[in-house]
Amino acid sequence: MLSTLKRSMMGAMMKLLTMALVYNAGRLPFPTPPTTLHAQYDFIVVGAGSAGAVIASRLAEVSGWRVLLLEAGDVPPPESTVPGLAPLLIETPVDWAYRMLPQTSALSAFEDRSFTLSAGKALGGGSSVNWMLYVRGNRRDFDNWASLGNPGWSFRDVLPFFKKSENYHGPLDSESAHFRGRGGPMSVESSPWESPITAAVLQAAHSLGYPIRDYNSAEQIGFSIPDLTVGNGVRSSTASAFLQPASSRPNLHILTNAYVTQIVFDGNKRAVGVRYRHGEKEWSVGASKEVVLSAGAIRSPQVLMLSGIGPAWHLNQHGIPVLHELQGVGENFHDHITLHGLTWTVTPPSASHTFFDHYSPSSVSEYTSTRQGPFTVAAAFAAIGWALSEEGDPLWPDLQYIFSSLTLALDHGATLGAAYRFKKDVFKPYFRRVLGVPGFSIYPCVTRPKSRGTIRLRSRNPLETPIVDPNYFSHQDDVATMIKGIKFAITIANTTALRDGLGAKIHDEVLPGCEHTEWGSDPYWACFARALASTNYHPVGSCKMGPRSDPLAVVDHTLSVYGVSGLRVADASIMPLVTSGNTNAPSIMIGEKAAHMIANTWANCRGETSLHNHACRPAFLAP
Repeated sequence: MLSTLKRSMMGAMMKLLTMALVYNAGRLPFPTPPTTLHAQYDFIVVGAGSAGAVIASRLAEVSGWRVLLLEAGDVPPPESTVPGLAPLLIETPVDWAYRMLPQTSALSAFEDRSFTLSAGKALGGGSSVNWMLYVRGNRRDFDNWASLGNPGWSFRDVLPFFKKSENYHGPLDSESAHFRGRGGPMSVESSPWESPITAAVLQAAHSLGYPIRDYNSAEQIGFSIPDLTVGNGVRSSTASAFLQPASSRPNLHILTNAYVTQIVFDGNKRAVGVRYRHGEKEWSVGASKEVVLSAGAIRSPQVLMLSGIGPAWHLNQHGIPVLHELQGVGENFHDHITLHGLTWTVTPPSASHTFFDHYSPSSVSEYTSTRQGPFTVAAAFAAIGWALSEEGDPLWPDLQYIFSSLTLALDHGATLGAAYRFKKDVFKPYFRRVLGVPGFSIYPCVTRPKSRGTIRLRSRNPLETPIVDPNYFSHQDDVATMIKGIKFAITIANTTALRDGLGAKIHDEVLPGCEHTEWGSDPYWACFARALASTNYHPVGSCKMGPRSDPLAVVDHTLSVYGVSGLRVADASIMPLVTSGNTNAPSIMIGEKAAHMIANTWANCRGETSLHNHACRPAFLAP
């Protein structure tokens, strides 16, 4: 009864605090959508997410090109601009909220062995709803992409496009000055709020021999205060940073609530437009140069398959005429799997935050008056880091660690506990001793997973969501890597800085379902991981970039789709392998690089010029 009352009180309090913050935040000032569209544009960009918004805004910089951006969602709501409210956007109208297929090797602690894979459904896409960590990845990620047969995608090649979009507000030293960007549209700054555990975590990492470094600089290994896509305490999304300034250009039309159902091809397999639903009707619009598909790692393969591009057996299964067979569409789907629930308590309580400290009226007042305080970050992120890899190149990490000064039990399961849909016979028995107790969480994340899943059509009905199967922990090596991550998390929490300085004590309740193993043993942690690990919301790879010799490649190194013309895919789906960190920053980079390649292809072309006509002189020789 008491816990029910507490949850009700917390729910009411959160509503009041959200109303106060939203009233202060205001709505992004986008102009009214166009009342009429042209019958034909030079370029149609499908999806206004982290990559698509960048591509549309950059192409519209060429005044002679007409650009149409179609987005299935709407303008982001005011609460999306407040970083601290980001967790409350899960399963709201700005979230596609894809339900995964029940997992056979993971998610045993969650209802139906499933989980919601959130994805942004609004202008800005994921950048408007994510938790704003800005992580480019490891330089070896991109060098590896290039070595797989993708020229132009090495770290040296992509670094200028990272810098082009970035307006970094942090200090620059002799090393970081070469790697960070100033003056770009996207605001990036170190977390403006430090948790009570931040200094202790950094001291602990240092005691283990790890540097405190700018992980978006020359090397990644080390620990740091997180970089965020935030400016002056407000979220910096591709909607606010790129689209809002570009939306007044007469050659750029932005249509929201426009759900693309199919790409239209002519008899020569050239993309010449799209069909989309807007309101209660279906419409068609033409593209004289290119269609750019930037709908994300779940929607992009869905649209391709609905348009007749994909595995022939699967298209035949749903009665879809095969335009061009590409076995790789919907394959190679993978995600960073991250462990939830690894919890420590602290003493004295002042070493951390209670739920009421973090989401208090005083914190609201601090944010609304000064844009400071805990509402400037999502989920009370305190620190971030990457440890040395024990296999292969030690500087190419297989694990990332995120530290939060909140636990999943701090609010008695009222927010994230409920959103994650834990089984009741798991959440309450496991967390019962730490409900409402101050503490912190460490989230180990497998950065280079070997497990691969799929995206499949549920039917030929474009309004039905696809079948999403990340196939977590289907590869045993990912379990072994996660066990290693758990052990390192315990090691760092057992340092003097955290154990003695904050009184950190691991929550050692045996997880229901793992009683058959000895707490702390490898079999126990394997059971724990298979129960509590899930998405870090970084799905990639389902329209893989690769050479023609790769049987699963969907696009080439210019992001052009194999077997057809006039069509590119540009979003996280093209990643051959996921980057060693959060995927928003590399998705923005992909948008910048795609826009650059498209502009170079079509500059000074006249009429219906082929993509491979060498009369098209490059317009921009440098990003």
